[in-house]
Amino acid sequence: MSDFDYDLFVIGAGSGGVRASRVAASHGARVAVAEEYRVGGTCVIRGCVPKKLLVYGAHFAEDIHDARKFGWDVPECRFDWNVLRDNVLAEVDRLEGLYGQTLDNHHVTVFKTRATIVGPQKVRLADGTELTAERILIATGGWPHVPEFPGSEHAITSNEVFHLETLPKRIMIAGGGYIANEFAGIFNEFGSQVTIVNRGDTILRGYDEQIRDRLLQISMTKGIHFKFNVPFRSIEKNDDGTLTVHLENCDPFIVDAVLMATGRVPNTKGIGLEEVGVELDDQGAIKVDETNQSSVPSIYAVGDVTNRIQLTPVAIREGQAFADSVFGGKPTVVDYQNVPSAVFSHPPIGAVGMTEAEARNKLGTVRIYTSDFRAMKNVLAGRNERALYKMVVNAATDQVVGLHMIGPDAPEILQAAAIAVKAGLTKADFDATVALHPSMAEELVLLK
Repeated sequence: MSDFDYDLFVIGAGSGGVRASRVAASHGARVAVAEEYRVGGTCVIRGCVPKKLLVYGAHFAEDIHDARKFGWDVPECRFDWNVLRDNVLAEVDRLEGLYGQTLDNHHVTVFKTRATIVGPQKVRLADGTELTAERILIATGGWPHVPEFPGSEHAITSNEVFHLETLPKRIMIAGGGYIANEFAGIFNEFGSQVTIVNRGDTILRGYDEQIRDRLLQISMTKGIHFKFNVPFRSIEKNDDGTLTVHLENCDPFIVDAVLMATGRVPNTKGIGLEEVGVELDDQGAIKVDETNQSSVPSIYAVGDVTNRIQLTPVAIREGQAFADSVFGGKPTVVDYQNVPSAVFSHPPIGAVGMTEAEARNKLGTVRIYTSDFRAMKNVLAGRNERALYKMVVNAATDQVVGLHMIGPDAPEILQAAAIAVKAGLTKADFDATVALHPSMAEELVLLK
């Protein structure tokens, strides 16, 4: 018998932690996991899952309007935020139960409390109980970053936005990344007056320039306001519950809510990492090698807490690789090349591989193919919104090294197309594939 209480102790029951826990247990390890909030982590409880449900709800605003052009006699409709909010939160509760059931089915011990590290192989629960483990895995994810300025405590983050008591008539969203643009689209479709405020001059940094410019153009057409190169000075809470926002070089704004979507930072504070010698980078992320091992041999980390690629499927891959490598006898290293991503804006974006700028810098000579079109549904509905598909090709090898799309269902189409990019297929391979007509996806094999 081992001298330790557990073979593996996991801190954090999010996507990466749950996958690592159940896979390690399936390999025969004695596993425990501590979660101080709710099993499921950011993605399930207060991230991509409830947000995607809000995205679905927001789409009905345009779908109901467009339905009239397709012959449906649709009466005037009223949106009820409370109904959607409560239904989304009920679905989150259901999923949390399923995640807990998965851990229970794999005989993983769950401590619903905070745990900190007090030694290379020892953790302490909030009630003072100390437990030992041969290996410790940190999977505590990320946390919303809120800049410090007078009145910043009056703002909310993506943690609280799903619990709003009422739908804000006017909402200001700080940031230019995917969270800011997704919630801007959501609240705009719900009828809120939306203003995005960005310290910089670019939205969706890291995405292809043509694609992000198209989203900016469409968002402005839909009525979303943008303020660039504008830092916050202060927020004041008024007697009627509204907020007065003071920005640099702008007149004051009066809004009902301010949502800070200014990035996420690794959730490593107060866990005891530095006290036991775990090295962190300048952003507080745990430094790990390709096997997810930290500077302390018995301590590992996966997911957003390592700040490699902050995506749920990546955390799941890392958790699986860790468990298979350490407990399954199957050494596995995660491949971070050509990881697809999506922005569930209105319309959504899908991307994989190099942007045009990245390809030109790295490869030198590239060929660019684009298709700029109106989706058939939009044509009949009288909606002028245009989709844009872009393919980046290595001119020397004909290999497709990047795909970037904005338009209806772009993420659904991109997922399958990402397989082709990952496999290293060429433009000729796309050209040789017969189109599926009529569809938006056929544009990928018709690019000229």
